[in-house]
Amino acid sequence: MNDDVVVIGGGVIGCSIAWHLTKKGFRVTVLEQDRIGAHASSAAAGMLGAQVEMAYPGPMVDLCLASRAMFPAMREQLLAETGLDIELNRAGLLRLADTEEEASLLQERARWQQQLGERAEWLEKRELKDLEPSLSEELSGGLFLPGDSQVSALRLVRALAQAARLGGAQLVEGAKVNSIRVEGGRVVSLDTAAGIYRPDQVVAAAGSLNGLLVRMAGGALPVFPVKGESFALQPRKPLFTRTLFGPNCYLVPKADGQVIVGATEKRDMDPGVTLGAVHSLVRAAVKLVPELEEGEWLRAWSGFRPATPDGLPYLGAMSSPGNLYVAGGHFRNGILLSAVTGKSMADLIAGESVPMLEPFAPDRPVSSA
Repeated sequence: MNDDVVVIGGGVIGCSIAWHLTKKGFRVTVLEQDRIGAHASSAAAGMLGAQVEMAYPGPMVDLCLASRAMFPAMREQLLAETGLDIELNRAGLLRLADTEEEASLLQERARWQQQLGERAEWLEKRELKDLEPSLSEELSGGLFLPGDSQVSALRLVRALAQAARLGGAQLVEGAKVNSIRVEGGRVVSLDTAAGIYRPDQVVAAAGSLNGLLVRMAGGALPVFPVKGESFALQPRKPLFTRTLFGPNCYLVPKADGQVIVGATEKRDMDPGVTLGAVHSLVRAAVKLVPELEEGEWLRAWSGFRPATPDGLPYLGAMSSPGNLYVAGGHFRNGILLSAVTGKSMADLIAGESVPMLEPFAPDRPVSSA
């Protein structure tokens, strides 16, 4: 089999890269060891939080803002190409404080985000209740971020995968990569459960498995999995329209009325969901919105986020092998960064200059954040 580009990993990042590559005329094959979107992508809550988790300005903020800005047009394009709606919810997000110390930190965050030209409005307790009446009386206030939004993570992956297929990409499931052969400083073949592939260029976009793939190619890439546990419930009635992000959990209202509650962070390789995790998330959720206590339990799940020592993703070409690219380590921002990652990596592979990716080079010196 001969392909211009093989993308290893069929999650939201791999499918976005594949879609954008097809638009540039590349022949693309996506190799997924399980099912398309089966892991971290389908476990995500779907937040497009370019502002909510950013503690200070820098290249990561710039990357996140650029990606968030792409979603309205991408939603329309995917809908036109596939008929699938990614359910972009632009009601905004509330970052909530339950102590005066937390309130002070959020007010400082609002100041630098406003200096960047972004909307960030501090709301006192009364103003918060006017905006979302179901919120607890115990909160100290909140930061309203109208620009942050959310999508259906599962629908996004499906739409990107379908758009890539319609563009001519081959998506191969059950195609675990067993070994990578390198000769003359280039990847020459991939031995997989689905056969041998001899691509011109390779993109490692396999989440927490990217470190293993790079080692197979003779390199090193520090990446590790962080487990996240979440659950979904169905309130008796709609309680809030905006995504709520508290000190110990987030609440994401979906188009079908469900609310996703997440998420823990653990260095734990057990794929299950623990009672302790559910207990802590339930307490945190009810503390924010007391009426959630009457909601109907639906399901719980876990996923593994790909993390890096300095908290920044790896986006770009490896120095060796010369035809190996890496797109991973997005941690909690894979859904948000899928848009800019797909386009920027496709541009890079096509030989275009992408200065925005320079701080995220895979071969950069990495230290703990």
